[in-house]
Amino acid sequence: METAEKLCKMITKYFTVWVVLFAALAFFEPGPFMGMGSWVTWLLSLIMLSMGLTMTPKDFKLVLTRPKDVIFGIVLRYAIMPCVAFGVGKVLGLDPMLAAGLILVGCCPSGTASNVMTFIAKGDTALSVTISSVNTLLAPILTPALFMVLAGSLIPIDAAALLLDICKVVLVPIIIGIGIRVAASKTVDRLAGIIPVVSVVAIVMIITIVVALNAQRLATVAGIAALAVVLHNCLGLSLGYGVSRSLGRMSHHKSKAVAFEIGMENSGLAVALALAHLDPMAAIPGAIFSVWHNFSGSILAGYWASRSDDGDSEEAK
Repeated sequence: METAEKLCKMITKYFTVWVVLFAALAFFEPGPFMGMGSWVTWLLSLIMLSMGLTMTPKDFKLVLTRPKDVIFGIVLRYAIMPCVAFGVGKVLGLDPMLAAGLILVGCCPSGTASNVMTFIAKGDTALSVTISSVNTLLAPILTPALFMVLAGSLIPIDAAALLLDICKVVLVPIIIGIGIRVAASKTVDRLAGIIPVVSVVAIVMIITIVVALNAQRLATVAGIAALAVVLHNCLGLSLGYGVSRSLGRMSHHKSKAVAFEIGMENSGLAVALALAHLDPMAAIPGAIFSVWHNFSGSILAGYWASRSDDGDSEEAK
């Protein structure tokens, strides 16, 4: 058991290393992965099932006890990142399919990585978890609606098909996961160390497949796509913190949580939707984002955690 725990920790700890290794393998030897495009939806569903297994009723209690904080965070979540993605795409003159992929990333809900980064940064983890949980449940409506408004002028979009797909790969697995946790909570608790590993392996496989499908194109678009992703993510983190401090008048403690909720996306969902409804090229921003936001988020979380004046943990009135 101890050996298994060490293996699980090693897999999750070196997530970025696995991504780089398998992405490089897929770039130079795409053949073995080319036929796995249909796997992406199932892999994402597995990630969402894992998320559901970790969710409990207390993840939503702040909706009742601190509705102002939660609503403000959700509104910023779906206001900032889609608009920033649209603006970055325009400024950089991205190919319509790349721009659509970046916008799709911005329209997706925040990912569970935001909760981890908030915890590391000594931010308001409870607020982060609640915002993540609620905005994920709102995604079937808000993601296709926002994407259609912002990307509809770039490419043809079937919003109804997007809504149905998000329900199938996000809501249904999460509900099943929550149901399993309620029915067999002790068993789920015993498997708590394995659940993150399942998500890591699934994300690595998704990125590997996307790289393989775009191996020939990456040589020409990887640079501009990476620049767009970095700008998108950094602006999201900055605006999330700055707007919550100034307009929302939130404490430093809370604003750190909101920053990660804004700047860190469920980019795996963007990849799955892009492959299912758009073009493999539209999945490139999501694949790059999956790697980059963990890197930038870790740096920012470590910086905030190390600050000696990081004692502002009071509740904002």
